[in-house]
Amino acid sequence: MLKSILELLEGRTPGQRPTDQRAVELATAALLVEVVHAARDVQPAEQEALRSAVHEKFGLDTAQADALLQDAEERMRRATDYYQYTSLINANFTHEQKQQVIELMWRVAYADDVLSAQEQHLIRKIAGLLHVPDGEYIAAKLRAKED
Repeated sequence: MLKSILELLEGRTPGQRPTDQRAVELATAALLVEVVHAARDVQPAEQEALRSAVHEKFGLDTAQADALLQDAEERMRRATDYYQYTSLINANFTHEQKQQVIELMWRVAYADDVLSAQEQHLIRKIAGLLHVPDGEYIAAKLRAKED
């Protein structure tokens, strides 16, 4: 009850996450959405991996995850670069959390058992923007492939 009152005082509806947390979640989801669309042939397995990644990373229920992904898809359609997303992640995530984002991107890419050159290029580019060194980028790829 007290939590709901505090949320209302902060200008949020009960259950809604804080604005800065929502922005970071949206930035992460947008990058994951971009992996799904990188190969231009969206597969149901990739969509499910995307939903699972968002649920795992942020602990969202199905409705919250779907709303976040819908918002992320819309924002990625209008985006002109990745900096707006990677800068938020760089400012708010630890190095380990950034590695986890890269691993989640790999999991989404591997979900359909076909790894395209576009997916590889995108994930490599994002790893560079998140300052994830090559060794950690490869380790994340191998962990995702094993899953």
